[in-house]
Formats: sequence, C-alpha cells, structure tokens
Amino acid sequence: MVAFVATPAEAVAAVPDGAVVMIGGFGTAGQPMELIDALIDSGARELTVVNNNAGNGDRGLAALIRERRVRRIVCSFPRQADSHCFDTEYRAGRIELELVPQGNLAERIRAAGAGIGAFYTPTGYGTPLAAGKEVRDIGGRHHVLEYPIHADLALISAHAADAVGNLVYRKTARNFGPIMAAAARTTVVQVRELRPVGGIDPEHVVTPSIHVDRVVRVAAGPVPGPGGNVLPRAEEQR
Repeated sequence: MVAFVATPAEAVAAVPDGAVVMIGGFGTAGQPMELIDALIDSGARELTVVNNNAGNGDRGLAALIRERRVRRIVCSFPRQADSHCFDTEYRAGRIELELVPQGNLAERIRAAGAGIGAFYTPTGYGTPLAAGKEVRDIGGRHHVLEYPIHADLALISAHAADAVGNLVYRKTARNFGPIMAAAARTTVVQVRELRPVGGIDPEHVVTPSIHVDRVVRVAAGPVPGPGGNVLPRAEEQR
C-alpha cells in the first residue's frame, strides 16, 4: 500500500546513515528539492548518492553536499559552472566520486529495476572508466561488463499522483524518475497534484503504484530555469 504523508519530513523519516540514495533530476529539472531539504534536516550522514549531476548552485543536492552529508556520489556530470559545492568538497578529499557515462548510468539503474544481473556495453572501453572491468569481444567489438545500481531509497519528483500512487511527470522533469522508482527498495515521491482514482488516464501512467511507497504533496511554486531565471509554475507552462 502507498502511504500518503503530510510533510516531506515524514516522507524521509528514519533514513539511516550510510544509505544509498537515488535522487531524480537532470540538473534542477525534476529535482525533489523539498525532499532533499527534509533529508538534510533528518541528519542522515555518510550517504552514497546516485544522480545525473553533482548539484547546482546552493540548493537541493548541492546543499546536501555542502552540509557534508554525502560520502560518495555516483554521477555523469560532476562539474558545471555552478557546481562549487561539489568542487570544494572533492578538492578537500571529503567526497568520493564514481564517474559513469550517462547512458551507462541510466542502463545500470534500469537494470536494477528490471532484475538484470549485469550487461555488456561498448561505452567506456579503452578508457580509465573500464579499468579492472571484464571485457568481452561481441561481434568483433569490445564490450565492458557493467553491474546494476540498486538503492535503499529513491527521492523523485512527479507532477501528479492518483489516490493509489500512480504517477505522471511534467515534460523534461520526468528524466530519471521512472527508472529510479523501480530500482530502489523504498521510493518516496513529491508531487504538486493529488488526483482521485481515475484522475489519471491509465494510458498516461508513467510510474505504476507498485514502484511507489510514500507520496507527499508540496506547494506549487516558481521553477528555476536556465541561468537561474524563474519560470512560471509547472501547471502554468502550457
């Protein structure tokens, strides 16, 4: 059964130190800011975070890193113009980095949700990222063996949930949310809308409720756009 909770704090209660946490988002698009703030307030430390990026500016994942709650991060793009929180912690030796090509990252997460034990990919062969990994010639091309990424917890943002926990997303905010929801033991979702059963067309459901454990509604607000510009609320972007 999906639990509908009143606050982000309740949604992330009892996250243990050392947990592996997947956090949805592509940069700030689809990043569950309120859940991350609640995770910071919870006091959890020594976390391993799986995300496409390593934080932007001073909010969300960047704040989690700045507060020194992250021991290790698995991501594709650790460096952007505004990734100063990660940069500071990495240069000081206070955070570990596992760099994963973006396609490999997505497929490793998807494999965890699909129950796939491992897979071969040509991406990364011949680079330091393949060091120490098994390599096999498949069809005359070298492939590297990669393993799934599982998580204790996934924090994702969706546009709406119905009364049983089915989810829909808003355009590019969808990104890693669906595959992370399937790859974690516990999936916590923040949404802007709650709808009754039947309020989401079954053909439009992206993440079925079987992959969802807790849902919390957060107030709609301004959305940061490229360069920090404020965009209209999600429901106003037509």
